[in-house]
Amino acid sequence: MRRNSSVRFDLAVRGAIVNRMVKSDTLDRTFSALADPTRRDILVRLSRGPASISDLAVPFDISLPGVLKHVRILEEANLVTSEKNGRTRECRLGPEHMDDATRWIEVQRRRWERRLYRLEAAIERRKGEAT
Repeated sequence: MRRNSSVRFDLAVRGAIVNRMVKSDTLDRTFSALADPTRRDILVRLSRGPASISDLAVPFDISLPGVLKHVRILEEANLVTSEKNGRTRECRLGPEHMDDATRWIEVQRRRWERRLYRLEAAIERRKGEAT
């Protein structure tokens, strides 16, 4: 089933209304930005400190405008910030890094762990019943 991103999804959770689309848009941008190996490599490079677009382009066989396009996508996902200093543009990791994605992954991990624990308990009960 394909999700229509123009549709607004609201969900009542413990008496509160949560706009799932707003949270999804942020996560969608983050995961979309992380889906490209070049952008992941750029993030790894920036984890060592700030770099110019020219510095970021060195290990890749792409043009400076191509690297800039990747940086813009990372900026839209709040993973990178850049600032123009004279003729160069200096990039650094964004202030939020991947906090939203990390929280989402942790929630999913805990959910799956609970499911696996329940499955394990059910299997153990059945083993006990069979003997």
